Amino acid sequence: MPPTHRSSSRYTRFAEVALAALVVVCPLALGGAARWLSWPLMVLAGVAAVLAGVGARRQGQSLRFPLLALPLGVGAALCAVQLVPLPAGVLRVLSPEAASLREFALEPLGLTRARPVSLEPSATWRELSKHLAYLLTFLAAVQVCRSRERRRRLLAVLVFTGAAVVLVGLGHSLLGVSSLLGLKAWEHARPPLMTFFANPNHLAGFLGLASTVGVGLALTTRPRSRALPFALAAGASGLGVVLSLSRGGIAFFVFGQAMLVLWLSRQRREEAGRSLLGGSRSTAALLGLLAVLAVGTYAVTEALWVEARSADSLEKLSQSKVALWPMMARAASAFPVLGMGRGAFEAVFPRYQSEPNPNTLTHPENAVLQVVAELGVPGLLLLAVALWAFIGLLRREGLDALEGASLAGVAALGLHNLFDFSLELPACAVAVLVVLGAVVRPRERGKEAGGPVCLTPSWGLLCAGMALTALGLVALVPGRHRLADAEAELATLVRERAPLDMVRARGLELIDRHPSDYLLYRMVASAHVARGGGEGAAEALAFINRALTLAPRDAVSHRVAAQALLALGRRSQGFLEYRLANEAGDLGVLRGEAVRQARSVEDLVAMTPDSPELAGHLVDALSNVLGRQPLALDYNGWARAHFEGRPGVVGLWKREARLRLLRKELPEAEGACVQVERLEPERLDTVLLRAEVLKGRGEGEAALRAVEALRSRNPMNVELAFTLASWQLEAGLTRRARETLHAVGGLLSDYQQRARMLSMEAEALEREGLLSRAVERRQTAARLVPSSDAYFAVARLQETLRRYDAAARSVREGLELLPPEAREPARAWVTRLESAERSRVETRRKELLDDPKAQELEHLLGDSREPAVEP
Repeated sequence: MPPTHRSSSRYTRFAEVALAALVVVCPLALGGAARWLSWPLMVLAGVAAVLAGVGARRQGQSLRFPLLALPLGVGAALCAVQLVPLPAGVLRVLSPEAASLREFALEPLGLTRARPVSLEPSATWRELSKHLAYLLTFLAAVQVCRSRERRRRLLAVLVFTGAAVVLVGLGHSLLGVSSLLGLKAWEHARPPLMTFFANPNHLAGFLGLASTVGVGLALTTRPRSRALPFALAAGASGLGVVLSLSRGGIAFFVFGQAMLVLWLSRQRREEAGRSLLGGSRSTAALLGLLAVLAVGTYAVTEALWVEARSADSLEKLSQSKVALWPMMARAASAFPVLGMGRGAFEAVFPRYQSEPNPNTLTHPENAVLQVVAELGVPGLLLLAVALWAFIGLLRREGLDALEGASLAGVAALGLHNLFDFSLELPACAVAVLVVLGAVVRPRERGKEAGGPVCLTPSWGLLCAGMALTALGLVALVPGRHRLADAEAELATLVRERAPLDMVRARGLELIDRHPSDYLLYRMVASAHVARGGGEGAAEALAFINRALTLAPRDAVSHRVAAQALLALGRRSQGFLEYRLANEAGDLGVLRGEAVRQARSVEDLVAMTPDSPELAGHLVDALSNVLGRQPLALDYNGWARAHFEGRPGVVGLWKREARLRLLRKELPEAEGACVQVERLEPERLDTVLLRAEVLKGRGEGEAALRAVEALRSRNPMNVELAFTLASWQLEAGLTRRARETLHAVGGLLSDYQQRARMLSMEAEALEREGLLSRAVERRQTAARLVPSSDAYFAVARLQETLRRYDAAARSVREGLELLPPEAREPARAWVTRLESAERSRVETRRKELLDDPKAQELEHLLGDSREPAVEP
């Protein structure tokens, strides 16, 4: 049957509905981050493409394949190539990194099957489906947007979706709702504007595109009255960009508007026949948008200033995400042929991360690095083709204001993705593809020279579209496995202390599925270490070596390695791993876990970083926390000799002096103090140390005079005042201690300092016998800085005053601040106080009963203990 020529086809209308549904659903699906979005994305894209093809056949139109479709199609093909299992020799040629991972980490564990180029196959399966969906969406948009009305309707859906997102955010702000629709709270994000987007940069990118396209619709809509909704929607989306507080989003949105203004100005100069009315409308629309942005900027001026100051210098900029680009470039350079696998960046990058970072980096936040790292040199070529095709669109003759605005919005979003990754999620990606499809659609006047490739929509071509849709859906089956799910499952087994054989077996299954995820290896190693024993430690070491190969800067892996090595008796290596854990970012591991395992100076030397300050912290932990002063002194002596001539060595001499004073070794303390005075003679701490030495030698009055003189020279030093007051309390000079504290009362800057002052005043009053006033001070301090110790101090005073009921209440308040395992002594205290209160009441009652005067008074006033008699 020959094709029937019609101006419209219901199949094309249905394809338009499917595309509109994609434009709306993707932002609502948490900005495209919702897991369930992959299936409707693929279904709607496939339906739109097939229906658009059927509509083209029924209307006798040819299908167009613009140059911009090439990167999408070839990108999908590259994803498919990355998933093909390869023999070891071929894999070694195409991806030496993938081959080395197989040989080092997988084959010794018995995982010997052929491996693909992708180091995270399940993520690449998902990306294959996504690329196919994008390709079909773009081709469908190109076909549907042949009609001017359909093109405007699709773009209007984008514009009004952006405005609706902003209205949702404003509604949350007005109602004071901190969770999405009152149902979902973001776990790791605190966006300034609560919308479906958890990431403010992604929100700004989407709204910036919607606003710019809205300006184009407002400029090209006739009559003028019908343009008002588009202008208002564009203003709302622009306001949302400002309220997002995204520095990059705001900057590139302004760039997009500037680009549109320049393009309109050129058009006005080149088109002599353009009416003055059209020019005035363009100016009015842009001025209206700028007015809305000015109002929004004024409303959030303070917040914007804070954001701007966080990147107001080259130094601060170098410490931002830009500082990570060299590491990411090194990661990309390791996979030049076919990349590490589309979507594999999150799993693979820790191997090349040379600086510790507490965050998981899922994307490079740079479109070029993303493509080069995951697709290699072919990806860079595809990016160049896409850029060439886009420049061709910009140079295209006959563009109207709507097309110019669309291209300006896409250009701004593309440049923003040099510092963001919003195009990696469907919300922004689908919006861009629909907008580009509207611009590269076949022109109404026919095919132009150098235009897109035209193909007759045969049934074979339509079947190919259905096959691509089916392939995309099938790809989601192996793509359903995610890193986070695997990590959570294995972590649950380890935490619940499942049988070791079960943990190992399941761990190997998950490692086989996610071979580059270092966390899986680490969790299996942790399970072996937790079981103890030499055999378990050896097995743990085998797994943790793989984890450290995949993530050399993972602090927890170094800690697990240290535990395994210590269990095997390899102490020097174990403490070296503790040191590496500290250098990788675990700042508490040395003072917390490692120092408790140390038995000798040699152990401490092995864990000591190249920092006299950290060595001093280890001395403090040994002396103050563990009470191992002899070992602390020996280690401090080594540290002083090792760091001789370094700026921080004076701190070690100070610790030496105080440790000697603690052990009553006065000559040695005097010698250490002399060294401190030689190195830092003018410092306040040095004078205090000399006073401490005088005090240790029994010259308390001289020490006190020295501190008082120092205090007179430093009247604004609050800590010095606290020190002097504590010394005065020790000397029994309670009144002078309170005077010292009152002198700095107006200088206290926070609740911690004020609570400390009140506690010291209470101690002075308690020594003077003014217990009621001391209780008031203690209660105020406990309210300022609540803690179990503060409430218990109040309770002890109240108990001394025989206020047992009040004391019991104070103990209960302190008990709530204790961990559950430490509450039993406090409960026993409450029981004792309540018993004492009952005894006191009972004793008082008996005294009243035995006292005739009390009985007579009770008779005159009426016995309240007798029940009232109802009339």
